[in-house]
Amino acid sequence: MIINHPLLGLRDASEFTYLGDASLIDRPDGTAENAADAFYDYAYLRDNPAGEHRELWYHEAGDRSWLVVTRNTLTHEISKVELARDVARARGRSK
Repeated sequence: MIINHPLLGLRDASEFTYLGDASLIDRPDGTAENAADAFYDYAYLRDNPAGEHRELWYHEAGDRSWLVVTRNTLTHEISKVELARDVARARGRSK
């Protein structure tokens, strides 16, 4: 599988480590009243979709960037690749 890195261009997927659902960007607020339940859901509950899915990938053998890759889990076709920092900033996250 080839990932079109937003900064480095086409890269083989072997340079990356898959880290799971991109919803991990939305870490719960640790000061919220329901923090324990929210962190349980965050850490242990995952969807297993068939079709288009947003995933976190880490460029371990490269520039160490985090990417959000939109990929079809049935065909492995990649439709979009974004820097995770840009996705987080667009959602109002500062990190």
